[in-house]
Amino acid sequence: MTQLFVASDVETGVIVADRVTLASRRLERAVGLVGRTHLDTGEALWITPCHGVHTWFMRFTIDVLAMDAQGVIVDAVSMLKPWRMRLPRPGAHSVLELPAGTLLTAPVKVGHHIQIQGWNSAAKSA
Repeated sequence: MTQLFVASDVETGVIVADRVTLASRRLERAVGLVGRTHLDTGEALWITPCHGVHTWFMRFTIDVLAMDAQGVIVDAVSMLKPWRMRLPRPGAHSVLELPAGTLLTAPVKVGHHIQIQGWNSAAKSA
């Protein structure tokens, strides 16, 4: 069973996604969202380590947050369409892929800190 996490913006208290799936193994990172037809509201894929993303072979548009090793947002892209690429950003360590339009309604921005709740306790028990 896949463990799910919650991603929230520390500055605003807004929950960005309440069903975050982790992709940390090579195959999980390579496949990403390919094969999916959409992300539901509240879902996200957290890819780590990851410095940039592409949407090749994907069937839907996504929003993307790139974060440094401490979870500080270094890049935010809304409405990244299929067959596009977002090149690595300086300091990027992981990426949160979200349903398209999430960043239009959630008040998150570059410089904010994203906390992945449950991650530290899951990492210690693994």
